[in-house]
Amino acid sequence: MLHLRAVCPPDKTAEALEVLRAHAGTAHLVVHRGAAVAPEGDLVEADIAREAADEIVGALCGLELDHTGGITLESLDTALSDAADAAEEAAPGEGADAVVWEELVARTGEESRLNVTYLAFLTIACLLAAAGVLTDSAVTIVGAMVVGPEFGPLAALAVGLVLRRRDLAGQAAAALAVGFPLAMVVTLGGALLVRVTDVFGEQAFELKQHSDVDFVFSVGVPSLVVAMLAGAAGMLAMTSAKSAALVGVFISVTTVPAAGYAVVAAVKGEWSRCLQSVGQLLVNLLGIVAAAAIVLIVRRNGQRSPMGTRPLSRG
Repeated sequence: MLHLRAVCPPDKTAEALEVLRAHAGTAHLVVHRGAAVAPEGDLVEADIAREAADEIVGALCGLELDHTGGITLESLDTALSDAADAAEEAAPGEGADAVVWEELVARTGEESRLNVTYLAFLTIACLLAAAGVLTDSAVTIVGAMVVGPEFGPLAALAVGLVLRRRDLAGQAAAALAVGFPLAMVVTLGGALLVRVTDVFGEQAFELKQHSDVDFVFSVGVPSLVVAMLAGAAGMLAMTSAKSAALVGVFISVTTVPAAGYAVVAAVKGEWSRCLQSVGQLLVNLLGIVAAAAIVLIVRRNGQRSPMGTRPLSRG
């Protein structure tokens, strides 16, 4: 179940109530007359089945409440109510299969912003990946995969392409185009410092002896297959209630490790491995976006066309 709150101008409240009353997936409808202060109006609350959310939110946006008032959604972990159970039973489909498109746009938009936090996580992930390469530690490489925040922009890019949201796609592309080069430059500085100070020893840069991390730069068809499977799983997780599966996606693909390996190989002068690592990075990025976009297209079949017109919020 989801908890919906809508701030309505007084002249729109009756229509909003009619939308909510008319849908079988609605329960616990409450109206607070004159409770909203900024913007002024009435506050309407209801618990709605997840599988009904897209249709209800679309109808409320049709009343322009997203412009004249406001609409928010919150996930409910527990709802002890016969009315809530009846609403979930009456709503068509299964909650885990439902896609709330406006929620998806908002979520991917938030996770694809180019900000200090995103850059910090991506840089730390690349540094961890480089450390894993230098120490021939697959465990450290996996740690870098988990820390890396790059799936957010990749998912946003897929959503932007499928929904034809140029603002979202542009924001995601900027995060990737700026984030990876910046993280790799910082990692390059770190790798050079390590080599000059000989912290890990000269043998750390003998990459041909590091068999445990060879998978990072070995680009090929298997890499593309893994990337596409991970992208499909990641988008399924983001469009359903199975968000815990995203952790599995993070440790499936070698985007960040490939960037870290490319930097270390460049410091050593192993240009063949450096280029292979860059190829691995590109293959994974393209594979994830392509598979995620395919999943979105498939999931959109059978549902109403998502609105996808609301500009990204900076709030």
